[in-house]
Amino acid sequence: MESHLTMYITLVVTSGVLSVFLCIYAFSKRKHLLAARQLALLTALQSIYIFGFAFELSSDSLDEIKRWIAVEYIGIAFTPVVGLLLVLRYIGRSLSRAATAALFVIPSITLILVATNDFHGLFYKLIYLRENTPSPMADMVIGKWYIVHGAYTFGSLLAGGVMLLRQWKKTNKAYRKHLVTLAGGQFIPMIASFLYLMGITPYGMDIVPIVLCGTSAMYLWALLSIQMLRLSPIAKESLFESMREGVLVLDQSERLTDYNGAAKKMLPELEMGMIGHSLDSVWRKLTGEDFPIQRGADGMQGHLQRGHGATRSEYEVRSSTIKRQGGEALGCLLMLIDVTEQRQLQEQLKQQAYYDALTGIMNRARFIRQSRALLQEADPIRPSASLILFDIDHFKGFNDTYGHETGDAVLLHTVSACRDQLPDNCLFARYGGEEFVVFMPASEQSEALEAANRLRSAIEAAQLETEFGSLTVTASFGVAAYRSGDTLEVLLREADSALYEAKRLGRNRVSVFHKESPAPA
Repeated sequence: MESHLTMYITLVVTSGVLSVFLCIYAFSKRKHLLAARQLALLTALQSIYIFGFAFELSSDSLDEIKRWIAVEYIGIAFTPVVGLLLVLRYIGRSLSRAATAALFVIPSITLILVATNDFHGLFYKLIYLRENTPSPMADMVIGKWYIVHGAYTFGSLLAGGVMLLRQWKKTNKAYRKHLVTLAGGQFIPMIASFLYLMGITPYGMDIVPIVLCGTSAMYLWALLSIQMLRLSPIAKESLFESMREGVLVLDQSERLTDYNGAAKKMLPELEMGMIGHSLDSVWRKLTGEDFPIQRGADGMQGHLQRGHGATRSEYEVRSSTIKRQGGEALGCLLMLIDVTEQRQLQEQLKQQAYYDALTGIMNRARFIRQSRALLQEADPIRPSASLILFDIDHFKGFNDTYGHETGDAVLLHTVSACRDQLPDNCLFARYGGEEFVVFMPASEQSEALEAANRLRSAIEAAQLETEFGSLTVTASFGVAAYRSGDTLEVLLREADSALYEAKRLGRNRVSVFHKESPAPA
């Protein structure tokens, strides 16, 4: 028996050391762990209970045993309540100060009654030493308040465990290990205590201190390996999973701790195995690159694009800091807002506002705004710019003879023939019904003349295939060169004058405006 007692005390002390270590770890990580203060207080109380019990087992007299029992109840009385508060904090439920204080009423009464039991016998009627034991060990006859205390203790542990189990279906599978660990911390001591009260433990020993060694080890494993208590995955579940925005939950070190279903749809490559990895590491696995949004004083804000062409999606990115009640940062929510449809609508409106609906090239209003801006940027020392105005010859005849669908095809054919002949820095627009305009910044008259002849030749050379057979399309061109002080309106007027001259001379040709008089090219 004596050797077994020594071994048992050794195991109890080991359990106490592990609880102290867990307490210190939780307190040191209080800025990073949800409910760290509750966990630190819980393990501190467990340590008092465990070491008090170890000293009780090594006591030499009944009076000394009574003193250590009173010390033990500092832990025993309050541990179930603090454990319940830990569970409530984890699942995101809050109590008022009055309700929280009320939870400590019965434990406080228990502690007082244990310390003063010799005067009233309410907690235990009788406490006595066992016979034939190598070291003094006590047994007791329980009093009325012991029953109240026991019921309250079992009720607190059971309530915490049941609340955790009720979250099972709502909890992301990656966090169910957290639930199991915390529920084990409620149910395992309760079962051990029940076995002790039933008198079916070895030598009638209280096995709860030994069991707490196991629960402390479970907590440490969960804290270190599966990031338990980094963030609560339960309180937000219903809202979190119903959000249309994709949400990535990051801890203070920008490690991924959770994501919702919307984020999974936006980023199908996301996997549970990525939880615990840094944001940059996760993004490299998804895209081969670091996360592209820069971190700023206001968090992360920007836009992301995924896919190409018709499958391209665009997301607005915003981050929101998660703070604990004291205002300390605990992590952040990185929200991905799908703005693909919004951007497409904006592009459609932009297309309607800036571009010709039929041909897809710039419309008249957009052309005038941009051309004026380019003229203002012209080199004041050696200003150069040119403008080409042209229209399709006999366009009315195409409409009257073949119909408006063929007329539209002629317009599209003309634009298609011209696109590849113009430098990239030119502005090309539909100026009117069958009239087109080209603005060439930083170009001399000779360059514009050469470009106009290329366009004329390209239009004539490209046959338009229709249901009525091959059609030849031609156009007449007018070219005007910028002179210092000219406005866009002047250039347009001069180009129009040159265009009129080209038509007068027989069409399908280019005329250049000269100050004295237009001359055919």
